[in-house]
Amino acid sequence: MRIAIDVMGGDRAPDEILKGALLASKEIEGEIILVGPREIVEKTGLPFVAAAEIVKMDDSPLEVLRKKDSSMYVGLKMVSEGKVDAFVSAGATGPLFLGATSIVGKIEGVERPALGVAVPSLKGFTVLIDAGASAKVRPEHLLDFSLMGIAYAKVLGVKSPRVGLLNIGAEETKGHEGLRKAFSLLKEHLGETFYGNVEGHDINLGTVNVVVTDGFSGNVALKTMEGTARLITTVMKEAIKEGGIFSLIGAFLMKRSFDRMKERLDPRSYGGTFILGIKGIVVKAHGSSDAKAMKHAIKVAERGIRMNIVREIERGIPHVRNSGNGR
Repeated sequence: MRIAIDVMGGDRAPDEILKGALLASKEIEGEIILVGPREIVEKTGLPFVAAAEIVKMDDSPLEVLRKKDSSMYVGLKMVSEGKVDAFVSAGATGPLFLGATSIVGKIEGVERPALGVAVPSLKGFTVLIDAGASAKVRPEHLLDFSLMGIAYAKVLGVKSPRVGLLNIGAEETKGHEGLRKAFSLLKEHLGETFYGNVEGHDINLGTVNVVVTDGFSGNVALKTMEGTARLITTVMKEAIKEGGIFSLIGAFLMKRSFDRMKERLDPRSYGGTFILGIKGIVVKAHGSSDAKAMKHAIKVAERGIRMNIVREIERGIPHVRNSGNGR
């Protein structure tokens, strides 16, 4: 198992990326390969591939194709050539997404790849797709996202995933024309697997296993969940401090429970999103990833390799299309 890391991707590169890679190297069964400027990566003791250029966070998507000696381009090229099993980057979403679709290539039958992430829910997790790759999509793309989300959920252990379409209300007539058309497409192609429209709160409630939406709405939903998680933990800490000695004693007695809750809600714990629909494993880490988030993003990549997620999606998409019921 070989996982390449974009050392220069993200707001906190290279220091936090390197720390995260070193942490992950002690926890995964495989080899981590750093990709970045020689003077930075050769000091770590980990295997590396030198890449002198940098795709900056404010670069246009096309820059990844122009900067062929950048850490992002070189890492994606390593995936396409089979030199590594996965590539992880906290770099800008636009260049990474364009690079992944152009350099690694799309799975046959997939017109628009998407970012898919398993977020915490009361039922364990909910696959949210698209989580930020494509702001504007056609109804047909939302059907593709559903098929990839179903395959992903099955890889994660859900035998018969149910799909919900993110909307402003549960009624079939809700939303703009594109959403209403998407509702009809999903109902036609997925049959009983399609639950219907769901709202934002359903994502964390676990009402369905897969929530499908465009990248704009999905990213807003994801960032809102991250903010809410931080709000809960911060308010709880403040309430304990303000509650006096008895609150502090109670918090001490419940420390293990609080720690488990914090870990479950911490956005860094699910650290990365797969670019689903391409012929290799590419994980997009949060742009502001610190060492902990980067470590978890690398572990997401490791999980994708073990689950053989690309093959499962390649096999699952035509099966679902042809079956007419998503099973």
